[in-house]
Amino acid sequence: MSIHSSLKVSSGSSGQRNVWTRTERIAALKKQGRWNDGDKVTGLRKVRTRFKAKAKPKKADAAPAAGAAPAAKAAAAAPAAKAAPAKK
Repeated sequence: MSIHSSLKVSSGSSGQRNVWTRTERIAALKKQGRWNDGDKVTGLRKVRTRFKAKAKPKKADAAPAAGAAPAAKAAAAAPAAKAAPAKK
């Protein structure tokens, strides 16, 4: 007999964790400058739990290399020509 699909356990974490371990909280407090050596490890301050990094904006190629510019224009024009075949 097989296990029902709703009862299966996923192999990895399905989403963002909302609880940090004590060492993760202390590291975050040190980074923010809110932790001093010798402070109590019980009753720690609250810490935001965001692991996801912000996506970096993609840079537009403002000035490609001088030798690559003609080749890039030709390469850009080639797919456009292929995309719209001439009708007979």
